[in-house]
Amino acid sequence: MQSFDQSPTDPEFNQDPYPLYAAMRAAGDLVRWTQYDHVCAVSHRAVNAILRDRRFGREVPPDLAAPVPQHLAAFYAIEDHSMLELEPPRHTRLRGLVLRAFTSRRIAALQPEIADLSHTLIDAIPEGNFDLLPHFAQKLPVIVIARLLGVPDSHADQLLRWSNAMVAMYRAGRSRAIEDAANAAAAEFAVFLNGYINARRADPRDDLLTQLIAAEESGAALTTDELISTCILLLNAGHEATVHTLGNGVTCLLNHGITPTASNADAVSEEILRYDPPLHIFTRIAYEDIPMYGHTFRRGDRVALLLASANRDATVWDHPEVFDPARGRAAHTSFGGGLHFCVGAPLARLELQTALPILFARMPDLRLAAPVRYATTYHFHGLEALHLAR
Repeated sequence: MQSFDQSPTDPEFNQDPYPLYAAMRAAGDLVRWTQYDHVCAVSHRAVNAILRDRRFGREVPPDLAAPVPQHLAAFYAIEDHSMLELEPPRHTRLRGLVLRAFTSRRIAALQPEIADLSHTLIDAIPEGNFDLLPHFAQKLPVIVIARLLGVPDSHADQLLRWSNAMVAMYRAGRSRAIEDAANAAAAEFAVFLNGYINARRADPRDDLLTQLIAAEESGAALTTDELISTCILLLNAGHEATVHTLGNGVTCLLNHGITPTASNADAVSEEILRYDPPLHIFTRIAYEDIPMYGHTFRRGDRVALLLASANRDATVWDHPEVFDPARGRAAHTSFGGGLHFCVGAPLARLELQTALPILFARMPDLRLAAPVRYATTYHFHGLEALHLAR
């Protein structure tokens, strides 16, 4: 198996990681990334197979779990009840309860509200050149999730700060300062949501939080800790990914002279997600010894699934390095797959398909006002800023 040496915290690597992925795929389905000291799945078939293989999972077996550092106790108290980090049977129960509340009908009904919010945010953009990220891309998904949960818009900025602090834990090269900030955010976030949960139990409303409280499966409802973790997961995962996808997507569209419209919004959104996704790595743990693609994973081994590499696999797409919405809906891996397929994928798609055509229709002369630069936030892939002129 070929090894590759590349610091994931190198700012220049973060500008364009795709040449490394191409070199990795040329070496086979699996490679070793020296800085991570574990195997990476880089081809579409390998990533797709491991996403769906029940012999791999997210939850660390108890006998292999390291003790939780005291300074991260509040953060991992949230993670312990997050369905993203769990496997069956707990994952099955939690996901089933969430899907009873987070229905396709409820999500589809948000389209007019997302459209109205898009117009409102555009109306508030200052004259002259502006940065799309703080004025539009960051605000839209966090307000949508807040409203869905029944939290007033006035709390959106605070939710955003907590989300940013917690999500930083998943970046390469995190520091003690990042860990302390994430732990503090988790503790404050939990207290905030606990208050809202108690209020909704006493005074039910027509919102997702009330529906989550009411959801039951075989007589078992979500506990308060599970409700808190689920709300935080919906906000953190949904917000972080959509912010990056909006920024990366607008950049792609402007660079290629493509205008999103109501008629092509689905194809455009799927190609953005394939071509330059917001999350590049998702990790699995082997639960037994597993021979695969000429390598044997031992129980407890971690494997990094390079989602963004799988999305550029030439065995699946013709000229995958080309941004081409005309290729239609693609079998990309940007939302994961298998048991852990992103529960928020329908909402993320709706936000993109609704917001992008409105943005370009309202600002038909939109153009880049400065060269774009990606932030050093790997495993995430998103811009530092997106300065635009109109």
